[in-house]
Amino acid sequence: MNNAIRHTWVVAVGLFITLFVALSIIQVGVTDELNANPNNVRQVYEDRGAPRGAITVDGSAIAESVPSDNASFDYQRVYHEPDLYSGITGTYSIAANPTGLEGTLNEYLSGHSDSQFFDRIASVFTGDTMDGGQVELTLDGELQQLAYDQIPDGTRGSIIVTEVATGDIKAMASKPSYDNNRLAVQDSAQLVQNQEELEADPDLRYTSRAISSTMAPGSTFKLVDLVAMLESGDYEPDTVLENPNSITLPESSTELRNFDRGICAQRPQAELSWIVAQSCNTPFAEAAMELGEDPIREAAENFGFNSDDLGIPLRVDTSNFPRDLSDAALAQSSIGQFDVTSTPLQMNMVAAAIANGGTLMKPNLVDAIRGSDLQLLEASEPETLSEVTSEEVADEITEMMVQVVESGTGTRAQTGSFQVAAKTGTADVGDTGEVNSWITGFAPAEDPQYAVTVAYERIDYDTGSSLTGPQMLTMLEAAIE
Repeated sequence: MNNAIRHTWVVAVGLFITLFVALSIIQVGVTDELNANPNNVRQVYEDRGAPRGAITVDGSAIAESVPSDNASFDYQRVYHEPDLYSGITGTYSIAANPTGLEGTLNEYLSGHSDSQFFDRIASVFTGDTMDGGQVELTLDGELQQLAYDQIPDGTRGSIIVTEVATGDIKAMASKPSYDNNRLAVQDSAQLVQNQEELEADPDLRYTSRAISSTMAPGSTFKLVDLVAMLESGDYEPDTVLENPNSITLPESSTELRNFDRGICAQRPQAELSWIVAQSCNTPFAEAAMELGEDPIREAAENFGFNSDDLGIPLRVDTSNFPRDLSDAALAQSSIGQFDVTSTPLQMNMVAAAIANGGTLMKPNLVDAIRGSDLQLLEASEPETLSEVTSEEVADEITEMMVQVVESGTGTRAQTGSFQVAAKTGTADVGDTGEVNSWITGFAPAEDPQYAVTVAYERIDYDTGSSLTGPQMLTMLEAAIE
């Protein structure tokens, strides 16, 4: 081979290698940049019609991609049992960014995560369509169905069940719900119509109310007060406190009164444990003003209040304990009123941390993420968020919560099978005559396994109180047995 031919051959091979590397870089290295370009209409259609990975509960898909009937798309996203899961999965739509888990785990479901890098390379060279990763949830399908069925239609309710030792969410249901298949249609005109019809309901939440509805927690917040009180060393379960039926708040004409449907008025002085069981307000208000704002806010924040994002991995609305409170505002805050707000998940975290000996575990919805060939990409591990209080204090609070169920405001959660520890709560919604109705707790009290929170927003008192305790018991019995 003469020099000219050899030189030409070397140049040709070099150009081929350069072209190969450049194409590989474009295909693998800068794909994300090209895909993110808003002018890349072809990519929008390709992405919306690509085969995403499934989201599963108990091994069955609750969200998956199937061949599309629309000529513009290869695949269509479909959702099974949407009433149960739409507020968790969210929607993958042709017209908007993905919501819910479809959004927060989009890189895995679409196959674009770093851990799926080599799968993407393989698909470039084979020409095969790459399926996205599969997301396996911690939810128990039977518990989720039971929780949803417990909530009456026409109410604004949530039920959440978590595993105490791990933080795994086993059920998280709420109403009203919606059919997210209506938002996954691949016809733009039909999508707009469906969206308008869904949003005509003023109570609709696209995300589960258990994590997106913040409301006054009422007397369930007294569990937070108890941590601050017992840790101060000034209070014990048998400490006798003044229990007036009402007090006038400092520098105000506002009266703070005890629960008027209970038996608080029977004892003008009472032990703290009895006050907790009967949910008397005035002793807690007096104790809060005596302790001051800082220890109560510190306890609240250790439980998760004022945290911007718990990342379960869904976004959770922030539960709020306000700052710079006057004595009057602090007194009202101590009974879960004023500007204190909480999601149902947050009050579940309060109960679960007490059940777990004072250790707060991070709530978690995702058990595992697998690649397109079902190889394990990520597996969840229990994660401690904070040490809220000592085991001794947690045990003392547990004993008082047991009294709530055995002889106080939570007797409707009693069972002969095991001891339940709980705290009820009722928060007035302005002067509407409606209340937020709560119960949060766990069982078995002597060896806690599951924490359950039931919350109803803007409901009449009698209906709310008739629902919360029995529904908690139903969920605990199903989870434990």
